[in-house]
Parts: sequence; structure tokens; C-alpha cells
Amino acid sequence: MEIYLIRHGRQCDTRCNVDVALSEAGFRQADLVGRRMKDWNIQKVYSSDMIRARQTAETANKHWNVELEIVPQFREICFGQWEGHETNELNILFSDFKAEQDKMEKDLRYPEGESAGDVIERSMPALMKVAQSGLERVAIATHGVWIRAIVCHVLGIDLAKWKLLGTTFENGSITQLNYYPETGRFTLERFNDFAHLEPYPELLREAWGVIEN
Repeated sequence: MEIYLIRHGRQCDTRCNVDVALSEAGFRQADLVGRRMKDWNIQKVYSSDMIRARQTAETANKHWNVELEIVPQFREICFGQWEGHETNELNILFSDFKAEQDKMEKDLRYPEGESAGDVIERSMPALMKVAQSGLERVAIATHGVWIRAIVCHVLGIDLAKWKLLGTTFENGSITQLNYYPETGRFTLERFNDFAHLEPYPELLREAWGVIEN
């Protein structure tokens, strides 16, 4: 089975993990990923219940016209006390936590939030249900830390090192996992594929200037 993990399009707010709509650029990114995957024979699309992911799925699905299912377990990691803060505020308020996290020695839980391990615990049963559904190709509109945590888990990478995956992880990018029911294993076939965005520099993260979201 081919599972395409789509990072949601750019949101309309630069604060950490606020549940808001896509920006105009985010809708463009979602449309471009839908066009890119139009002939990939997607059979069903799933989405996190967060607004930006759901709008990404709905916009891309205009090119696929398949069933859409909302799965709350696919929502972004809970950043706890980080949520609602701008990057410059986080650098001041949580400098000690960030320094410890950057050591990548432990899978730290965000203050009053989740760790990557918590994401795996709540998400893998739902992901395995998708993987074992009997479908051949599906898409999941979801989130940056969620994708990186899942990839680390299925590849056996220490969850404390999830930040090594995709320092510049593009909104609207495609990450592909293949699942083999005969072995129960996943393989990583592509990661942070944003070829459909490259003709539009204004849609890349370096043009947005936001790191944390």
C-alpha cells in the first residue's frame, strides 16, 4: 500500500500551532499538490481534524474526487505552553527547553504538551487501520512534527532525533510510505518532496520566514 503524507499548506497565522485556516498561499500549495497527484490514482484521503489540514485535504481532493475521512489522531503534536506564541517569544520563554531538546538525547515532552512518543501512541493504531484497509493508494493531510515522528518510528530511528528530518520541511510537501502486509513493515519512498512548489519561490518556507510552524 502507498501512503502519501501531505504536510498542510501555509496557515494564516505565524503563532505556534493555533487552529486556524490556510492563507492564500496555503490554498495555492494545496491546489498544487492536488494537481501533482491527480494521476496517482488516490483512492481515499484522510485528514487531521485541524482546520489547516482539513482545508488542505479538501482543496487537493478537488482533483481526486474521492472519499474524505477526518481522523483526529492525525492531528499535530500538542506543543502545550508553546501554543499561541511567536518564534521570537519561544526563543526567550523556553530557551532552556529548546537547548535540551536540541541535544537529542531524550524524547522530551513539550511543557504541558506531548512528546513524539505520545504522538506515536495515539496515532499508530489509526495509521495501521489505514494501512490494513485493503486500499492501494491513499493520502493523509497532516502536520510536520507528526510526519517526522511517524517516519522515525517506522524506520526504527530514536524519537529524540526527529528534528534531524527536514530542517526545512515544506508546507504542501509529499512524504511517501509503502506498507507491506506480508511483513508488517513500512518503507520510506520519498520525503519532503516539493517539486510542484519549486517554480513558485514565494510558496517556499524561506519566503515565509517562519521556522516553528
